[in-house]
Amino acid sequence: MTYPMPAVSIAAVPGRRRVVLDFAKEIEKAGYSGLYLPSMSDSLSLCTAIAMETKSITIGTGITPIYGRTPADLAQTAAFIKEISGDRFQFGVGVSHAPALAAQGLKGGKPLADMRQFVKDYKTAPRVGEVPPIILAAMRKKMIGLASEIGEGMIIANGARSYIQESLTELTKEQRSNKEFFIGDMIPTCISDDEEAAKAVNRKTLIMYTMLPNYRNYWKAAGFEQEMSDIEKVVTEGDIKRIPEVMSDRWLEQVTLFGSPTKVRDGIEAWFDAGVKTPIIVPSSAAGNQLKALEELLALYQ
Repeated sequence: MTYPMPAVSIAAVPGRRRVVLDFAKEIEKAGYSGLYLPSMSDSLSLCTAIAMETKSITIGTGITPIYGRTPADLAQTAAFIKEISGDRFQFGVGVSHAPALAAQGLKGGKPLADMRQFVKDYKTAPRVGEVPPIILAAMRKKMIGLASEIGEGMIIANGARSYIQESLTELTKEQRSNKEFFIGDMIPTCISDDEEAAKAVNRKTLIMYTMLPNYRNYWKAAGFEQEMSDIEKVVTEGDIKRIPEVMSDRWLEQVTLFGSPTKVRDGIEAWFDAGVKTPIIVPSSAAGNQLKALEELLALYQ
């Protein structure tokens, strides 16, 4: 079976913005299927810049929180990127998490009701032109069901591959098979022949996510009750440094990709087989920073 290329997650931090744009062009040239940008470091500005620097690769946010700007304001920006990119932009949005919102002086509300209202207001915003497809960040079944009802796709971050098929039962059969309905998962990935070093990198990446109750509840539902109970015990005791010690290999194998290029490529294919139409590689490196990780990723299919 011939598999399509996965997508890639990149972010532009201060001092690296120009070089990240250059990497975006290289990722497009290498044939990767998309670039999906996390909320850090103003992803919408980066989407705009990438749209103007590239020609064919799909661009999306993964994701933009809905509470920082009004729906009409975000619709204006999303419609702008859609137009200048030649219809290559997909607008991924989510309700984020209470601690992340609080750090920005924001406060969430009722996730399902708020997302429903946001999508309605976004799609009916006046004088913005045509808005791009809206993709909902959705891990638990109720939000996936809402994505099925009102969105043009769904995106998970750090999903468990062994649980994906169960999650996707909330979609219609047509949505699961129709390429026009987006199904993506952002997968922490470390490519290294030193597998233990790669696992250590992914464990470090996931520490902050394990401290969020919504993620722990998702992973419990996915069959990792013991791991999450162990993490909750460590968090309650205030011994945060011990969190990686209780992240089992069993859990890490299902949530991340790590190891040799061959093992990572095989893992990407397993995500396609599980029903994820667009695996989104979130690269880290055991030998350097994000730029080194992007270099390793560009070499993955050479």
